[in-house]
Amino acid sequence: MNVALVSLDQIWQDKIANLRQCELYVTKATGNGADLIVFPEMTLTGFSMNASLIKEKREDSNSIKRFQRMAKKYHVAIIFGIVLYDQEGSSNNLIFIENDGRIGAIYEKIHPFSYSKEDKVYKGGDKICIHDFMGVKIGLTICYDLRFPELYSILGKDSDVIVNIANWPDRRVGHWKTLLQARAVENQCFCIGVNRTGIDGKGLKYIESSVVFNANGDLPAFEKIDDKVKIFNIDKQWTESFKMKFNTTQDKRMDLYSVFYK
Repeated sequence: MNVALVSLDQIWQDKIANLRQCELYVTKATGNGADLIVFPEMTLTGFSMNASLIKEKREDSNSIKRFQRMAKKYHVAIIFGIVLYDQEGSSNNLIFIENDGRIGAIYEKIHPFSYSKEDKVYKGGDKICIHDFMGVKIGLTICYDLRFPELYSILGKDSDVIVNIANWPDRRVGHWKTLLQARAVENQCFCIGVNRTGIDGKGLKYIESSVVFNANGDLPAFEKIDDKVKIFNIDKQWTESFKMKFNTTQDKRMDLYSVFYK
């Protein structure tokens, strides 16, 4: 499975302009053999607390419809981020669109970033999400989720890959890469992190840091299409072969850990 990581320079709260950018990158990535394209958190707006401006109704989201049409037109799966609302409130979501345009999965961010008061604006989810695409089981997470290994241990039991889409500022990008590598090693699966670039509406700077780590914590070979797009091949058979030689996840004692947490 070829996965394109798009380090989008998000235009602040401008859905139309960002949609244009996204389609350009979809065209470029599919022209280079991508099966799945991954965009950063809150793809069309940047990480904004202005829910009243950017939120869309869960059952009737124009942005979801646009990405559905895009996926069907180019026959490629797409992961993107969006703020949705329903009768229970607004939430920060990851949407997986199948390559035929169907919605494959919707993941609601479990850990809102309290440091930025995200938890005051968006409700946290309470369900994990693993989606099967091309025979590859993909665990879905968003930004701050990365700091919680418990979530990744649960996802790691049944995932070949765990994806994290983010708006992770430059000043903490060292944490970003370290945590992604650690999650890959401790769960012995591929970890994909897709981060934005540029400067957001709050003046925070982001640098190109989208990356993949394999089960050994190494960076696999990739094709750099341009300064925003990299394509990695995700081969779950490689992980299975690696774990036949050196399997540490089999020794996890999840039943005991749960006792300690009580």
